Amino acid sequence: MTYSLLSSVYISQLSLEETSHLFAINHIPTSDLLISHSTMTTSTSYIQHERDGKQVLLKGQAQLPSRKPHQSLVKVQYVAQNPTDVQTLDSNAFGEGTVLGCDFVGTVEEEGTEAKNLSKGDVIAGLIWGAEIKGLGAYGSHTFADDRISFKVPKSVKLEDAATLPLASCTAWLALFSKTCLNIPRKEGKTSVLIWGGSSSVGSYAIQLARIYNFNILTTCSPKNFSMVKNLGATHVFDYNDPSVIDNIKNAASDLEYTFDTIGSKDSSAQASQAIRSEGGVLCTVRPGKANTENVAKHVKITDVLVWTAFLKDHQYKEFKWPASVEDHELSAELFEKLPSWLENGTIKPNNVKLFDSLDSIHEGFDMHRNGKISSFKIVYKV
Repeated sequence: MTYSLLSSVYISQLSLEETSHLFAINHIPTSDLLISHSTMTTSTSYIQHERDGKQVLLKGQAQLPSRKPHQSLVKVQYVAQNPTDVQTLDSNAFGEGTVLGCDFVGTVEEEGTEAKNLSKGDVIAGLIWGAEIKGLGAYGSHTFADDRISFKVPKSVKLEDAATLPLASCTAWLALFSKTCLNIPRKEGKTSVLIWGGSSSVGSYAIQLARIYNFNILTTCSPKNFSMVKNLGATHVFDYNDPSVIDNIKNAASDLEYTFDTIGSKDSSAQASQAIRSEGGVLCTVRPGKANTENVAKHVKITDVLVWTAFLKDHQYKEFKWPASVEDHELSAELFEKLPSWLENGTIKPNNVKLFDSLDSIHEGFDMHRNGKISSFKIVYKV
């Protein structure tokens, strides 16, 4: 007998030991065991389709893939919108059948067979690369949580606020400290770092994470957001539209070596690089593949941050490939381990939230991004 002749429904009702015995007597490779033992699950999700030549999201049933041993099944309660969601849809990056969404908060319904940190009933915030695997994303009723790239939400934190953290905070953390990004030494001192776009979701977390190490934090934003970024920990704040912004930054930090561009446009990367000291330095762009950096100053080293290196697996986006990084995985796991206590003691404050009562408002939220209507807050949907 082969596995194809065995009922997956029957197998899902067995214990792991019973399933192992069943595989053995039927001479089925035990390498298939952990995959086969996952319960087949569907999610009521917003799924990508093409209609009249446009990519749209339509409500339907998505078949979740088989779970890995370190992944737990989560019933989603809140999901945050990120720019990558809109960009992925509009560029048709992954095609028909895609489920988008990366940031989620929910309750663990079934823990992974090798899960050590998550248990059934835990309320957690997690990160998933919506669209990378067909049927798997956060814009739906169910998704998967990585055991180490997730955290239990403290009771003192609103669930919708917690949903803003996973992608943006991890992006900021990796950009600042990964060896392939800025690689800033994590020691307290007056190391200067420029965070271009401090009122953005990623920028606001970058400011707070840099403040933990007592860095000299320079940032740019609109004047209306000056007080917000100062309250988060920025040492110096500049209007990015001021014609003298680069001179002003240089006057405040003539030794500037590290710059994180959280905007990732041609203008932002080029402008931010001009503030770096003449001896050289590093600019990390939030755009994967070092996109939009062709006008960066020649004396500046260019790096990029890809938050998905938090997961211990290879990744590919269009023509760009990223191998699995043990160092980035361990660094990210450290962040998710620390986030609960940082949230409880006020070291990290979540983004401001604009809450929609239902995922049915997703089209409105996406249009707000397209029309530049999002500033100093993050859209979160109740599921």
